[in-house]
Amino acid sequence: MTFLLFLAGLALLTVGAEILIRGSSRLAAMLGISPLIIGLTVVAFSTSSPELAVSVRSALAGQADIALGNVVGSNIFNVLFILGLSAVITPLAVSRQLIRLDVPIMIGVSFLLLFLGIGGRISRVEGVILFIGIILYTVFLIVQSRKEKNGQNDDYGKEFGKPQRKSARQWVINLIMVLAGLGLLVLGARWMVDGAVVIARAMGVSEFIIGLTIIAAGTSLPEVAASVIASIRKERDMAVGNVIGSNIFNILSVLGLSSALSPGGIAVSPAALNFDIPVMIAVAVACLPIFFHGSGISRWEGFLFLGYYIAYTAYLILSSTQHDALPFFSWVMSFFVIPLTAITLLLISYRQWRKDRPA
Repeated sequence: MTFLLFLAGLALLTVGAEILIRGSSRLAAMLGISPLIIGLTVVAFSTSSPELAVSVRSALAGQADIALGNVVGSNIFNVLFILGLSAVITPLAVSRQLIRLDVPIMIGVSFLLLFLGIGGRISRVEGVILFIGIILYTVFLIVQSRKEKNGQNDDYGKEFGKPQRKSARQWVINLIMVLAGLGLLVLGARWMVDGAVVIARAMGVSEFIIGLTIIAAGTSLPEVAASVIASIRKERDMAVGNVIGSNIFNILSVLGLSSALSPGGIAVSPAALNFDIPVMIAVAVACLPIFFHGSGISRWEGFLFLGYYIAYTAYLILSSTQHDALPFFSWVMSFFVIPLTAITLLLISYRQWRKDRPA
């Protein structure tokens, strides 16, 4: 029964997010907002609405480990699994704006999370500061989007629609879609969190691990759908931009709002500080050389991302169960796989730099 409750919550989150994305995108278009701005803000942020619903629900229920694990796990999942899978389907393009601005911002807010968590807790005041950050970032996106060429609006318009006719019927339908999507998200978050807590206790696994894995993957389904569909349709760098924007939103808005609403803020466990948050930072930093050397993500790099996500998940499972294979697995990853990957990326980046350097 508990597992069915969890699955029902996951289904409601997925359906609710899709309805919210469509309704909010169409309302924004009817208000005269350009398709480019809709794609960068409304859609990218709406795909993170399940993370927001689950983390806020967890924070209010005093389950801070799920709230934090959901954000950190989702950010790792977004880059390694979603971008990896999308690149395997078709090589992804990465715009210069993402390389120069958005990826550095993602790296910066990831380090900010580590800095705020050093004391063992993200306070309500720090949560408000994070949430102010997402407001500033959104304003920054709108200003930047006005500098983009009009041709780029067509790419977003194909996916999210052109400005629509402002009839009363359309206003009512889209508003109902937004409200229905929010309602499904709230109910789905409640069922999913309640089911996850029971499952974690029954398996003897911490709520933080459940948040990092099952809940993180479940709440990231809208990003999976958006990025994979964009990849299949070969629609510019929409697949990449959705992931980067969602990761920034997760830290600044999801964790910020959760910390601000939780009476005691969000506790940050030593395990998160010593391993999972550094992994999230490493994944964010790894995007720069991979994106930079070819202004995109190739298929082999997509397989590399997927492989690392499988390895990360395997480590979490081995660690939580104290399996005998954990020491050997850790040794292989620390002294062979990770160094070899780092050397390969450095060599590729150096060769690309030599190639692009003026003669």
